[in-house]
Amino acid sequence: MNKTLTIAAILPLVLAGAALAQAPARTIWDGVFTADQAAQGKVLFESKCAICHGAELNGAEMAPPLSGGGFIANWSGVSVAELATRIHTTMPANDPGSLTNQEVALAIAYILSFNHFPAGATPLPVEEAAQGQIAIVADKPAGK
Repeated sequence: MNKTLTIAAILPLVLAGAALAQAPARTIWDGVFTADQAAQGKVLFESKCAICHGAELNGAEMAPPLSGGGFIANWSGVSVAELATRIHTTMPANDPGSLTNQEVALAIAYILSFNHFPAGATPLPVEEAAQGQIAIVADKPAGK
């Protein structure tokens, strides 16, 4: 009986710790890209993405919006890694998978900048594991 009580007492703590370990450590409000990345991303976006998503990132027929409420509605609650994977595997529509991880990071930096998320001092990482630690959230966390 003591073992059952001990396990019952410890199990919620272990599960809570596991949930915390899996939660992204940062959000897009933490300055997860640099202004230079966003500027380079703008050039890339204009040459590879704007034809479908528009210069104002508002989307068109088959291309979803990458700005404003439409962008947030589609991506809030997921990690930057999920957005990067979608871009990398499906874009550009006429040549899916042709963008390098670096180009995808630049495009995301520009998209975040266009949506008025703050730039920071550290570049957006290109590695999926690191991008997975950055959450896309609509609302600015308290204290940011």
